Amino acid sequence: MTIDETDKKILRLLQTNAQFTLKDIANSINLSLTPVHDRVKRLEKEGYIEKYATILNKKKTGNNLTVYCHVTLVKQTIDLSGAFNEAILNFPEVVECNFISGSFDYMLKVVLPDMESYYHFHQQKLSVLPSVSLISSFFVISEVKNTTELPVY
Repeated sequence: MTIDETDKKILRLLQTNAQFTLKDIANSINLSLTPVHDRVKRLEKEGYIEKYATILNKKKTGNNLTVYCHVTLVKQTIDLSGAFNEAILNFPEVVECNFISGSFDYMLKVVLPDMESYYHFHQQKLSVLPSVSLISSFFVISEVKNTTELPVY
């Protein structure tokens, strides 16, 4: 089912603050409470809203280092990719993992406390995976933009 402009307004508001109450949303978009409730429930049911989350401050939680890793596999087979995917799912340091096209196979976003933690992750977790051939690491110096808000067209 498609969404209309009112649904889009609701989605934008919830991305800004998932703690908005139905009343807050209703007041913001000049709609009564019941239709807003029905729309939010429909958006959840149809999968437009996957989940609600709390976004933590990386620095306050001691995660001062963000690293992007380009990972190349030994071979691009379904077995090796599957094994790599399963391993990555068990690494809490990896906050994003994407199988991509280009000169390497995966791009990981890894968040850790410091360089020593990354060294441990690299040497004892990532590089020892049998499917991994090459790892290139890129360290974030300064974060210019970091958002979880998707454009809603």
